[in-house]
Amino acid sequence: MFRVTADSLEAYLAFDPDRTADLEKLHAVLRKAAPSLKRHFHEGTPAGEAGMRMKMIGYGQFRYAIKPGKTTLWPVIGVALQKNYISVYVTVTRSGKPLVSCYAGELGALRSGGNNFSFETFEDLNAPEVSALFAEAADIFKADKENPVRYMQGE
Repeated sequence: MFRVTADSLEAYLAFDPDRTADLEKLHAVLRKAAPSLKRHFHEGTPAGEAGMRMKMIGYGQFRYAIKPGKTTLWPVIGVALQKNYISVYVTVTRSGKPLVSCYAGELGALRSGGNNFSFETFEDLNAPEVSALFAEAADIFKADKENPVRYMQGE
């Protein structure tokens, strides 16, 4: 399994110098489309606790229950380096459907799932559609802070 061994945002951005420019270009789109979602380093869930251990760049965050009496923070939008591509995770829904799936086939992505898409280089993306996705995610989250909580808890 590919693991990023960074412990800060700066270290994450520098982890793979060949892809730093792609991360920064994506950040520029996110910053313009969704300025209310502040960028931060997401450490992942500590070992021994329920949740995903993946480190990533987060945009915005919310708290949700991972088991009775235990909560964790998670990004509204997460950007993660993978071995051969970059993945973007969006935890917002539209009418109960994962938002990324509403943009299926429009993002220029290498691959796409219900709540995520991946790309090799930023130039592979359809930047206007990716921008629209990020803006809509931020608007939905601003209007309903519990939207991603319901998604993460499978409600």
